[in-house]
Amino acid sequence: MDSALSDPHNGSAEAGGPTNSTTRPPSTPEGIALAYGSLLLMALLPIFFGALRSVRCARGKIFSQEYINLLLSMYFFVLGILALSHTISPFMNKFFPASFPNRQYQLLFTQGSGENKEEIINYEFDTKDLVCLGLSSIVGVWYLLRKHWIANNLFGLAFSLNGVELLHLNNVSTGCILLGGLFIYDVFWVFGTNVMVTVAKSFEAPIKLVFPQDLLEKGLEANNFAMLGLGDVVIPGIFIALLLRFDISLKKNTHTYFYTSFAAYIFGLGLTIFIMHIFKHAQPALLYLVPACIGFPVLVALAKGEVTEMFSYESSAEILPHTPRLTHFPTVSGSPASLADSMQQKLAGPRRRRPQNPSAIYEESNPKDPAAVTESKEGTEASASKGLEKKEK
Repeated sequence: MDSALSDPHNGSAEAGGPTNSTTRPPSTPEGIALAYGSLLLMALLPIFFGALRSVRCARGKIFSQEYINLLLSMYFFVLGILALSHTISPFMNKFFPASFPNRQYQLLFTQGSGENKEEIINYEFDTKDLVCLGLSSIVGVWYLLRKHWIANNLFGLAFSLNGVELLHLNNVSTGCILLGGLFIYDVFWVFGTNVMVTVAKSFEAPIKLVFPQDLLEKGLEANNFAMLGLGDVVIPGIFIALLLRFDISLKKNTHTYFYTSFAAYIFGLGLTIFIMHIFKHAQPALLYLVPACIGFPVLVALAKGEVTEMFSYESSAEILPHTPRLTHFPTVSGSPASLADSMQQKLAGPRRRRPQNPSAIYEESNPKDPAAVTESKEGTEASASKGLEKKEK
């Protein structure tokens, strides 16, 4: 405990451990007692006075629900526009004509000057991106003014797609632990308390996908919604995306685990909707999605004898299929981790220097001529000795 608290700040080392030139003299018992007592006091002060102030705060809310919803609306208004623009950009590029005047732009913020200059933001975009940003802004204003469920779903789908695309799990074990922990979390907060349902219904933010159950009767003005939290989409989604990358790493031109986990997600979500409809009560979707999304692929791996490969697979952002440098090593086999190590070793290894002496080149190209080889060697040695004499002079 002593070294754990003192090492990060004063660089002291334990007895018998390695030392360096910056090691400071050991602390006195009085100094240690003062440090620990100060830490204890600083931990107790916010708890004690925060608890007292919470009594007065609980008697009346500082911010009403309307102001909280307004703050969340502005926050998700900005994030929603950026997420939706990033989502529709690849699709919109197909509709721009070849004669479209597309110009390149760069947003660059730096700190310092000269050799100490450091880039803070370096973002490149073009005219097509600005058009997509403008269209997304229209949806954002629509959501901000009307809170319409279609605008909510457009933002929610954009958040979900970007989440599955950009959030990466590195291995199956980590994914199982994550889904298992959130499985318990979701079950407790839905069945144990009413917090999850209350938050989902109270806050007007695109943190959920909604669809009206009375659409056929009231049309677009329907207001009796069924809802699904974005966490129930993104969390299983990043696990399914991991299995797709695992499929690609096997180099069998099949997506068995991806299709299996995708079908498992459909089964689990369908079971959630069925149970919710039968019992007329909100259900924790992860209660059904987690066992399905983990169980089905593991059963397939057991049947194919690939359990070891599945749980030893390591996903790396540097070796994704779209990475250009992978195309230079099409015959390398093995796990992605070993592939990355071999690539680093090749890059770090010494480079061969091309011979600059014409006689050496002649030696390599004509090894069968002994006289030429002897002459080239003697010439090389003579030139080397002359160089040494000049240096000595």
